[in-house]
Amino acid sequence: HGTSGFHQQPTMGITRSSFRKRRATGGKKPIIRKKRKFELGRAAAGTRIGVQRVRTVRVRGGSLKFRGLRLDHGNFAWGSEGCTRKTRILDVNYNASNNELVRTKTLVKGAIVQVDATPFRQWYVTHYGQELGKKASTEEQKFSKTQQKKFEARRKNNTIDQAVADQFKSGRLFAVVSSRPGQSGRCDGYILEGTELAFYTRKMAKKKSGKGKD
Repeated sequence: HGTSGFHQQPTMGITRSSFRKRRATGGKKPIIRKKRKFELGRAAAGTRIGVQRVRTVRVRGGSLKFRGLRLDHGNFAWGSEGCTRKTRILDVNYNASNNELVRTKTLVKGAIVQVDATPFRQWYVTHYGQELGKKASTEEQKFSKTQQKKFEARRKNNTIDQAVADQFKSGRLFAVVSSRPGQSGRCDGYILEGTELAFYTRKMAKKKSGKGKD
C-alpha cells in the first residue's frame, strides 16, 4: 500500500520510573535506557457513585486487577457490635487529601462517606429486641419469653456510642472506605465510632463553616 504523508507522533506513556527525575542535589541524571513495560503506570480509576461498573485489567504476572468505575454498594463493618452488612453508599462527605474528590464524589481509600443505616437498624432489632433511638419495649414487638430473656441479657452488657445512635435517626451513618475501589473493584469499609468519629465530625464542621486549611 502507498504511504501517506501523515506521520503519527508517539504518545508519552505514564511511567513510574525515576530515571527521568533529577538527583536530590538538582543535577540531571543520564538516561541509560528506554522505558520498560514493568515500569508502566496507568490512568487513575476515578471511581464514582453509580450503578456498578467494573472492568478487569491484566497486569504483570497474568494477575487481574478490578477497576471500579462506578460503585453504589459495599460491605461495611460495625466494629463495636461485630456486625458487617452490605449497604448502599449515599454520599462522599470528606477527603483529607483533596476537596476536589468530595466535589466529584470520587470513592477512594480513606474517604469519609455516608451509608444507609437500614441494614444495621434491622440487625439491631433482631439482636437486641429494640430499635435504636426509640424506647420500644420487647412486649410491643411480641417476642417470646425466651427471646425477651435473651435480649435483656444482651442489653445489660451493651453500650452504644451516643453519636452513632443519633445518626440512626437520620438513617445515614458516617463510614470510612478501607478497600481500594480502583484496584479491587469493591468499596468496603467500617462505621466511624468514638474518637475517630469525633475527629472527622470536627473536620467536616470546620470545612462547612468555611474556615481556612489546618
